Formats: sequence, C-alpha cells, structure tokens
Amino acid sequence: MNSTPAAPRTGARPGPAVALGLVILCIEGYDLFILGAVGPSLLAHPDWDVTKSTLGLLGSLTALGMPLGSIAAGWAGDLYGRRLPMAVSLVWLSLSMLLSAAADGLTLFAVTRFLTGMGIGALIPLVTAYVSEAATPGRHSLQVGAATTGLALGGIITGVVGRTLLPEWDFRTLFLFGAVPLVLVPVVWRLVPAVVRDRADAAPAASTPPAADAAKPGNQLGRLLAPGYRRTTLLFWAATFSGLVIVYGASTWLPTLMVESGYDLSSSLEFSIAFNAGAVVGTLGAGLIADRGHLKAATVVSFLLAAIAMITLSTPQPRPLLLLASAVAGFGALGTQALVNIYVAHAHPARLRGTALGFSLGVGRVGAIVGPSYLAAVAVLISSPQAGFYAFVVPALLGAVLIGRLSPGRRTVTTGQESPASTQEPTGGSRR
Repeated sequence: MNSTPAAPRTGARPGPAVALGLVILCIEGYDLFILGAVGPSLLAHPDWDVTKSTLGLLGSLTALGMPLGSIAAGWAGDLYGRRLPMAVSLVWLSLSMLLSAAADGLTLFAVTRFLTGMGIGALIPLVTAYVSEAATPGRHSLQVGAATTGLALGGIITGVVGRTLLPEWDFRTLFLFGAVPLVLVPVVWRLVPAVVRDRADAAPAASTPPAADAAKPGNQLGRLLAPGYRRTTLLFWAATFSGLVIVYGASTWLPTLMVESGYDLSSSLEFSIAFNAGAVVGTLGAGLIADRGHLKAATVVSFLLAAIAMITLSTPQPRPLLLLASAVAGFGALGTQALVNIYVAHAHPARLRGTALGFSLGVGRVGAIVGPSYLAAVAVLISSPQAGFYAFVVPALLGAVLIGRLSPGRRTVTTGQESPASTQEPTGGSRR
C-alpha cells in the first residue's frame, strides 16, 4: 500500500487551512481568556462594585451566548458552506469586543460579553470542521489539534498583555485588541471553500442506517439522534459539558485563585501563561499519539491529568513544580476539549460534521455556563482558597469516565469505511 497520505479533495490545502484556523482560534483564545486576565482589575474597580459572584456571572454570560453561536453556525456551515458563516462570525466578534472596550458601566459590559460569547461559540465548530476537511488523512488529529492550539496561544498572549499593561492601564484597553479579526475576513473569503464537500476518503459506509445517513438538510438534529449515532452523540455532549466546565471555569477564575493563594498579579498571570503553553505542547503531542490509533486513551489520560494538576496547584509546592502543574492543567483543560472536538469531527461525514460539532459544543456549553458560576459558588461557600482548585477535580473525573464509555470505532480513514456510531481511533500511515 502507498504509505503517503492522500491529499484531501475538499478544495482546501492542509497547510493554509491549519494556519488560518490557528490564527482565528488564537484571536478567539484572546477574547476567551481576557475576562480571566482582567478579573483582579474588575474586582478592584472603584465604581463598578464587582464581587466574586459578579465575576462568575460575567463568565457565565459569556458562556451563555456560546450555545446559540455554536448551534447556529454549525448548522449554517453544513447548509451554506463554511465561508459565509465564518466571515460573519469574525465581524460579529470584532464588534462585540470593541463594544466591551467602550462600555462605561457594568450592565453594558455584561451585554457585550454575552455578544462576544456568541461569536466565540460560532467560530470553533466552523474552524474545526474546515480544518478537518482539509487535513491530510494520516495526520488528521495532529493537524486539527495544531489549529486548535490557537485557543491556548491566544490565552498566552492575553497573559503577556495583561502582565505588561495591568494594573497600570484601564482594563478595557485590552479589549481593543479584539478588533483584529476584521482583517481576516478577506483571507477567509479567499481560502475557505464556499461549498462543503465530502472527502473521497471519508464517505459513509454502505452499512450506515438510512435513518442516520439520509442527507436531508432540514433534519440534521434528527440524524444525530438516530439509532446509528444516538449513543455517541449523547456521550460527546456530556463529555463536552465536563470539559467546558474546566475550560471556562479556569479561564475566568485561575488568575484570581492564584492571587487568593498568595501570589501577586504578575505571578498569577505567569501561571496563566504556563497553563496555555502546556495546552499547546500537550495538544500537539496528543495529536501525534491519536494518529497512531490512541485517541481514546489520550483523551482519558488528559482528563485525569487535569484532576491531578489542580490538586497539585492547591498545595504549597516549589515554584517550578507549580508552573509545571499549571502547564499540565492547561493540557488537561484546553487539550482535552481539542481531542473531544477531533473525535466528533472523525465520527461524522462532512455534510453532518458542522452540525455535530455545533450541537456537541452548543449542548456542552451548558458546562461553560455552569463552570464560572460553579467556581464562584464554591469560592463563596467555602472560604479556603484551595476549594476552588478542588472544584475542578469533579468534572475532570466525570469526563474521563464518559470518554471511557465510548465504543471503539470501526472506521478506517484511508478506505472511507465508517460506522456512524463509531468514535474511531484514527490510524496513522504506518498502520494502514
């Protein structure tokens, strides 16, 4: 057999697709983690009277807009192509961030965070589906994972900017950088195909049940909940819920938890940088492992690592060990969710992929909504700073159990044979 991975036939080349996806998600990561970076400054604002509960509410409002964006954009991307919804989402996200920078009161600021959440929610399924369809089959997990590291890179940039400018500058200044996505709209229009095409190597198998494989655009959700896909769909939704409790709880609360544990603002932002750097390195490593047929194991282990890392962060340790634990927690949060998204993309054909990702992220966004408020409630009810770190352990363990319940897949990436219920372990070139 030819061991050279075949090029995908979707009208998009892997290199430019990964690069564009990386840049878009990097900007999105900045927009996501900015609230956590400015959290201590918000709590110290002399006029807005922000409390821990308020900070949790702002994080939840951001998350509340995400399901709307994810579901609408995923559905629109399958029906009308990735290009138009992606361009509209970039414009929406830019305008929302500019409104946050101009907000002169807490109420308007809260509204802009909800609008920002809609834009963030829209872009992740669109970008993941686009890169997935352009990726080289034998390197699918690595290439999609590389693009999704943009979220963590954006978080690193947020930490660097926050450490440089805060608390001397007005925290709203940091939201001005959110207008950058506007310059990417022409690039998206040039590079992203207008029409969704199934890859030649990823056609559904003949054994696919008609109820699951019928290409009726108006019944995309029905296809996801048909017998062939139902169990996998529900497990993906629940696993995404658990993962996003960790991701969005950490993005809102990690710097504040570090400050309350006795570290100054600069130190807490260093931990945020380590958190996101760990996500980048861990996701790339996990992508390599996943392409050798171990996606399920890599995802379970990453959930467990998140739990171990958060326990470590809660205890007095030498500074290098705490930075390492923060990096591992970043992989366990952002890296794990990237792996779950890769799983979803693998398990569905192109014309259902956007909807599957949109609903997985949309329904799972309940975890993003719950996460910041869950952490806020723990912080209010339990006075110990360590309680916030322990609160992350529960969703991490739950996520590991849910991923462990996924059935071994039967799809072979290079032959195009798939079972709709599969959450297949992708195989690399050496195993085909």
